[in-house]
Amino acid sequence: MCRIRCKQLWQSFLFRFLFFLVATSCSSATTTSVASVIVAVVEGRGLARGEIGMASLNLKCPELVLSQFADTGTYAKVVTKIHILLPLEILMPDTASEKGKGTKLFNLITENFPGVSFTAIQRKYFNERKGLEYIQQLCAPEFGTVLMEVQAKYYCLAAAAALLKYLEFIQNSVYAAKSLKVSFKGSEQTAMIDSASATNLELVVNSRDHRSEHTLLGVLNHTKTPGGARRLRSNILEPLVDVDTINIRMDTIQELLRDEELFFGLKNAISHFLDIDQLLSVLVQIPKQETVQVAEAKITHVIQLKHTLDLVPRLRMVLKNCNTALLKAYSTSLEDTRFDLILEQIKTVINDDSTYLKGSLNMRTQKCYAVRPNVNEFLDIARRAYTEIVDDIAGLVNQMGEKYGLPMRTSFSTARGFFIQMKLEGAVLPEGKLPSEFIKVTKHKNNYGFTTADLMKMNDRCDEALREIFHMSYVVICQLLSTVHEHIHCLYKLSDAVSMLDMLLSLANACTISDYVRPEFTDTLAIKQGRHPILERIAGQQPVSNNSYISEGSNFVIITGPNMSGKSTYLKQVALCQVMAQIGSFVPAEYASFRVADQIFTRIGVDDDFETNCSTFMLEMKEISYIIHNVSDRSLIIIDELGRGTSAEEGIGICHSVCEFLLSLKAFTLFATHFLELCQLESLYPNVENQHMEVQHTRSGDTGTESVVYTYLLNRGCSEERHYGLKVAEMTALPSRLIQEAKIIASSVSQQLLTKHHSDLETQRQRAVYHLATRLLQAARNSRLDPDSLRMYLKGLRKQYEAELQAAGQPASMDTEEE
Repeated sequence: MCRIRCKQLWQSFLFRFLFFLVATSCSSATTTSVASVIVAVVEGRGLARGEIGMASLNLKCPELVLSQFADTGTYAKVVTKIHILLPLEILMPDTASEKGKGTKLFNLITENFPGVSFTAIQRKYFNERKGLEYIQQLCAPEFGTVLMEVQAKYYCLAAAAALLKYLEFIQNSVYAAKSLKVSFKGSEQTAMIDSASATNLELVVNSRDHRSEHTLLGVLNHTKTPGGARRLRSNILEPLVDVDTINIRMDTIQELLRDEELFFGLKNAISHFLDIDQLLSVLVQIPKQETVQVAEAKITHVIQLKHTLDLVPRLRMVLKNCNTALLKAYSTSLEDTRFDLILEQIKTVINDDSTYLKGSLNMRTQKCYAVRPNVNEFLDIARRAYTEIVDDIAGLVNQMGEKYGLPMRTSFSTARGFFIQMKLEGAVLPEGKLPSEFIKVTKHKNNYGFTTADLMKMNDRCDEALREIFHMSYVVICQLLSTVHEHIHCLYKLSDAVSMLDMLLSLANACTISDYVRPEFTDTLAIKQGRHPILERIAGQQPVSNNSYISEGSNFVIITGPNMSGKSTYLKQVALCQVMAQIGSFVPAEYASFRVADQIFTRIGVDDDFETNCSTFMLEMKEISYIIHNVSDRSLIIIDELGRGTSAEEGIGICHSVCEFLLSLKAFTLFATHFLELCQLESLYPNVENQHMEVQHTRSGDTGTESVVYTYLLNRGCSEERHYGLKVAEMTALPSRLIQEAKIIASSVSQQLLTKHHSDLETQRQRAVYHLATRLLQAARNSRLDPDSLRMYLKGLRKQYEAELQAAGQPASMDTEEE
């Protein structure tokens, strides 16, 4: 029992320390993701097993996010959501880990998030009735419609009850009534990208160096506020699936790119905002007990709130003449009179010249004189006492300087308070050392810092006066905040507007650095001269660009080519462009069209996993199993090198069966492989297309040695290269004798195993008909061509069909009518 109590006290200390850090650091934008989210997870029991309830709250943002959904036996949705939240701590019922026999969900979470703190909460605190009461009590009226959504979602309500009770205990504070933003997020509103795929694609973290900005987030992140950076990260990990919302964002980016005055005006206005979410998080909390630190923090945040509201008129002015729907909507929301009302209320209490300043003494002075004079008589007396003490300190230091003839000046630091600083430039110390009455001496080159016994006593008196000032200021500010809480909703609207505008400015800024194009959304993935966005940033110049085309008629592309020819880079390029398009960004290409993907899967990499004792092949099978169990007709699938962790026969067998399963779906699949036998699928299935990375061979005129030149260009057809692994081996320090022997053996085996399979003429004819039919359907659904251009396009289709029929050895016969 004693050990449990010690653990609770230690956790309480850590969380209060974290909360103090959060409460005192609202000043600068940063892209570093520091864990600050607490998540509660609960699973139904008995027949309800697999029904998951989740509640999360960010210590830097006062929004309670609820989720409830049915998950599969792999719990893919739970793991993905937790990965996106980047939690500091996960709460689960103690029954989930009872007597060391954890449930499957518990074991999966602890296995996937070994670095996250896990806390078991008594099951009785997961109470849906209590959760509903909490939400009714804490939810701001403007977000009250969430009650209709969650009142029958028992598991997310239970998770909310446990989470809010735990936060109350740990933070030793409660949220003010009607002050929280509460939202319900289902799993169908965004595309799902599992954590392994996010890692493989380097969406937010570089796989080689976690501090590197060579990620998709690093490429697109030009945000000026922490809220904008958080929103961009969240959107990259959970892209949108609603085309209308995506196009509204793109319209806004297009206007920002066309209107230079709007772009720079908005960028300048946004850059002055602090972290509004973090500011709100502190303002809506009511500490259970007052301390000097709590009082100081509250005063600081009211000054920051005044600074933030002072910026609203400037933002209104910039948005006044905008044209797109989204900017107009934000412009209208910022016209809310409650912004002016809150600012007026603040200015009745807070001095007009109080503002947020950097520097410990500057901010200390601002906090000391934040409240207007004549608001509280005792406060005015305490401030006069403080002023007199500070004047006495300055006088003491001047006396010391005159007494010893040394260039002394008064300095201040948070750790030492007021102290004496001296820089010796030509001056000489009496007897070569400082007088004995100077204590706590620090020296750096010619700079001295020290104090005296009298100065230390004055510092104590100064601190006592400050405690009185902060205490009385805190009382006045608490009364002010009680009125601010009544209009808290408009501050949530401001936070939403600033973070969204910051993100869209960031996406527009990325377009000015590289040559990006606005994508379209159809039922076809078509990219002309697409480039890898991260590689483009690393190289500092345009990498080799490639075309991509996937449609319902050819939705399965097999890509072959030698090692290092660029297959993996190309696969990631397509997936990254898809993610960029679905967050509303422009993409690196000359033209781009995408089909909205509800899920993006990747199977990349061939490393053993020592932590879970999984071989390369076992990892491959786990990842491909996850894809097969969760794939849908609207998914985008990227598979790179499946079946390489076992024998060639088994690898080909696995690949073939997986391909045939995926071919039965309408999902778009890019499948890179070294198994050239899979290219035969093109002759069996009309929706399969073979493509390969082209290489060129050159021979040295002097030595006659052959070398491989990688073009990184994608072309139609199967790779004609054979034994290219041996060519890569030749580039290493392996002895030439070994290489030659390997070539002889490989040629012998190839002649025994490989046979040329050509599709018969009837298959080729059926393939030509299938391709014509799918292209006609696409034209009927998506064409925006005028009649003359459409007629030319249809004639081109006819010629292409006739050419395919002639290749199949059949006469071209199409009954058409020239107009």
